[in-house]
Amino acid sequence: QVQLVESGGGLVQPGGSLRLSCAASGVTFSSYAMSWYRQALGKERELVAGIRNPGATTHYADFVKGRFTISRDNAKNTVYLQMNILKPEDTAVYYCRAVAYKDYDDNYWGQGTQVTVSS
Repeated sequence: QVQLVESGGGLVQPGGSLRLSCAASGVTFSSYAMSWYRQALGKERELVAGIRNPGATTHYADFVKGRFTISRDNAKNTVYLQMNILKPEDTAVYYCRAVAYKDYDDNYWGQGTQVTVSS
């Protein structure tokens, strides 16, 4: 059974930092591209950042460039999202997603973790 379990969300003040983790099980982790999405209340889910294998090219949404960093540790089956200089507009539920390199339809979502940026 495939599981993606996010953790690390919470309440943080503007300008603060959080590090999200997403631990995968039931998949050959290195065979999947990993990404983070977010969905704010009343808005559509949007891509935040993505990474293929360690050392490979990462990509970021314009609204997080220079503030967020995505990384992965294949030995730990975990992808991370380091979020710095958080803004109130970063408030959302953050989800990780795994997509198989060889089959885009082979993909999985985590259950999400809430990030709230507020003073």
